[in-house]
Amino acid sequence: MEQKRFRASLQKVWYYFSLTYDVVWNVILILLIATLCLVCFAVGIGAGYFAFLVKDMEVPSHDQLKNEIYSYEETSHMYFADGIYLGQFRSDLDRESVRLADVSPYVVQAVIATEDEHFYEHDGVVPKAVIRAIFQEVTNSPIKSGGSTLTQQLVKNQLLTSEVSFERKAKEMLLAMRLERFFSKEEILEAYLNVVPFGRSSSGRNIAGIQAAAQGVFGVDAKELNLAQAAFLAGLPQNPFVYTPFTADGSRKQDISAGLERMKTVLYRMKRAGYISDKQYKEALAYDVTKHFAAPKPTPFERYPFLTMEIERRAKDVLAETFAKRDGHKPEELKRDAALYSRYVGEAEKMLRQGGLHIHTTIDKAIYEQMQRVAANYPYYGNERLYYVTDTKTGKRIAKRQPVEVGAMLIENKTGKIISFVGGRDYKREQLNHATQAYRSNGSTMKPLLVYAPAMEMGVIQPGSIIPDLPLSIGSYKPKNADGKTHGLVTARRALQHSYNIPAVRVYTKIQNRHPVDYLHKMGITSVAKEEEKHPALAIGGTNIGVTVEENVNAYATFANYGSFVDAYMIEKITDKDGKVIYQHTSKPVRVFSPQTSYLMIDMMRDVLRGGTASSVRRYLTFSADWAGKTGTSQDNRDSWFVATNPNVTFGVWIGYDRPASLESRYKGFSYGQRTQLLWAQLMNAAHRVKPKLINPSERFLMPGGIVRRAYCATSGFSPSSACKKAGLVRYDLYNTKFTPRQGSDDYLTEGRVVVIGEHRYAALETTPEEFVTREVVVNPKLLDQWGINRKTSVGDAFVVSTLKDNGRVPAPPAARLNDNQLVWARHGERDVIGYRVYQVSETGKRQIVAIIKAEEATSFSDLKPGATYYVTAVDIAGRESAPSSKVALPAAQSSPPANSPASADNAENSEAPPSSSR
Repeated sequence: MEQKRFRASLQKVWYYFSLTYDVVWNVILILLIATLCLVCFAVGIGAGYFAFLVKDMEVPSHDQLKNEIYSYEETSHMYFADGIYLGQFRSDLDRESVRLADVSPYVVQAVIATEDEHFYEHDGVVPKAVIRAIFQEVTNSPIKSGGSTLTQQLVKNQLLTSEVSFERKAKEMLLAMRLERFFSKEEILEAYLNVVPFGRSSSGRNIAGIQAAAQGVFGVDAKELNLAQAAFLAGLPQNPFVYTPFTADGSRKQDISAGLERMKTVLYRMKRAGYISDKQYKEALAYDVTKHFAAPKPTPFERYPFLTMEIERRAKDVLAETFAKRDGHKPEELKRDAALYSRYVGEAEKMLRQGGLHIHTTIDKAIYEQMQRVAANYPYYGNERLYYVTDTKTGKRIAKRQPVEVGAMLIENKTGKIISFVGGRDYKREQLNHATQAYRSNGSTMKPLLVYAPAMEMGVIQPGSIIPDLPLSIGSYKPKNADGKTHGLVTARRALQHSYNIPAVRVYTKIQNRHPVDYLHKMGITSVAKEEEKHPALAIGGTNIGVTVEENVNAYATFANYGSFVDAYMIEKITDKDGKVIYQHTSKPVRVFSPQTSYLMIDMMRDVLRGGTASSVRRYLTFSADWAGKTGTSQDNRDSWFVATNPNVTFGVWIGYDRPASLESRYKGFSYGQRTQLLWAQLMNAAHRVKPKLINPSERFLMPGGIVRRAYCATSGFSPSSACKKAGLVRYDLYNTKFTPRQGSDDYLTEGRVVVIGEHRYAALETTPEEFVTREVVVNPKLLDQWGINRKTSVGDAFVVSTLKDNGRVPAPPAARLNDNQLVWARHGERDVIGYRVYQVSETGKRQIVAIIKAEEATSFSDLKPGATYYVTAVDIAGRESAPSSKVALPAAQSSPPANSPASADNAENSEAPPSSSR
């Protein structure tokens, strides 16, 4: 019975257990089905929401993705000539792309271990990580583990914005998966390493990309990074400006513990992922990365401010022109249309800042650096000058100092390459390149360019042509020579050699109506306007704006190129980061002068250095070359120039004040001209030490065909006549065969009666006493008429006479006295007085002339006899004689003069009274 009750109880328990089990199982099954339905529903909703978020997004093609992914901002680079690296272009961000093969394996391992440990396994997105990130976001969890793979981070940086939204995240995921479909893991990783930001470099510049980071933080290339360095850099991208060890000014942060702790985290994850051993991990932790941080590096701008800014300016211009040409626009359109110019300059600037371009220049690094050293240490510029400005706040006048500035330019003749230049003494003071941007009067260096070469090309003059250096007036304009004198009839060669202004202006007036400014424009001097042609002062550098050193030097190279102008340039070529040539300079020579004119100009300018205004240059140079050049000084000595050329190069120097002021006439024993020429020579000596064959070619300028040596008459420039030969006035010079001396008649020279007073010669009158007259060969006045010379003006030349005006009065008696046993008197104040007669009066009262003193001779007579009485009279051009001066006599005790005295009584004229006139 007991047994039956036990079985019944057991059956009842089993029944309830079975019933419970069935109920529980069914409930669980229902819950599982419900959960699955909810999950499917959620997935469906999520998928639908995902589809909704990306429905308007255009799915990019392979090529579009490639362009976007690899289109990251990259620093451009500059080079000296011959591919010598200069430095990075100025930009807000330093970045240099690098191939994955040139990156340390430690970097790759550190980045993957830290940023995406499943990088090689996923297809762009890790669902688990995405769900975890979404859950953390929805629950507002304080822990944010993130859900982005490296691929997603690359997409975010290159294809999307940093906006925080589900839409952006959905697009990121879709693009990441598409990116993984088209590109290999290595390509994605390489792009990521070139894009990601790394904070600041030791120079304080923003850096992105592993190569810029390696150089900027440790001073090594990416492939040379060791384990600790790689780990330190791999930790930076999570928060670059917290972990970076440097500040904006390039100094090291006082506290860099955050970056070091981040490095330890990276190393731990590398160890955990199996990339490094425990030993490597400990060694890396013990490595002191702070001792291997890069030292601050001066930027190219800090080292070469004038050069880098000039490269930037020129590169921008050539790229703007290149881009405009690409779109069918001509360079002239850019000059006329400011909006068009601004558009293409903007495109060029963006390309230079972000395009990773390689800008190759013509600048020789060694010569450039040597020239900067010479210019910086030159001790003879002169003193600073004060100038005054009005303070905008107080309205008061305040004094400021300005130094003597300098600009210099060295150009290779045949190619137009700018080999070197000096932009100034301190870029920070004015931010002005005095070699390429400062416009100044070029003074007498204008003469060969605008006057002599064009006039020779036109056949108006040749080197042996005679030009009157006599007083000149053109309206109110009265040019003067630097020495304040005139020099009579001079050849064009001599006028250039000594830089006489009046002959240059005279020649210019002969060609003024034949548009000589056109020659300047052909030689690249566009700053001189056509309208300035009417001003005769333009012949000696009197321009409205002025010219730059580059323009002036470039124009002189035309003569070295036998008349062909080759425009100077600095940008040789520009390539993109893949080496494709974007711009390549090509020279287009322009014919300006004939080879004959150019050589004759060179030959004339050789004399400037041989006994001319630049004769000191040869003493200053340490080498000898076939130099031909010209000095120049502007009005009031505000600008001082020297430009010279040899068969290889042309070099010019300017000195002056930025706010025009007169240069000191002498400083430390040198005139301003000598200071300019000494600086020119020292700069050339420095360049010669670097490149002797370039600066000092062994060959000389070769004389082209069509040039002959011919005789000319020194007073007319014509072919010598018999009268010229008889007078010994035949000279020789070089001529273009088209313009040899023409035959003149015998009547342009004549023998005349001349009165000489100092350097001037005057035509004697019929009544002029013969004892004051000299018979000389003189120029027929009709030759002077051809130059519009006013013969009534006093002139100075061995063969030119003018008229001395007779005042119509008898001269006043001279003031005579006895001084140290000599009869002396003051030079007469009346201009028409041509000399003096000294009379002796004997004890018997007999008078006789004992000396004739011409106006230019000393006003004294020393051959006095004791006991005799003497006096002086003045004689004018008309022969009138003044009354006697006061009489003087030696005491009778004085000894008699020596027997051979030139004024002894044996030679005296016997005359009772002075004649009123004599011939």
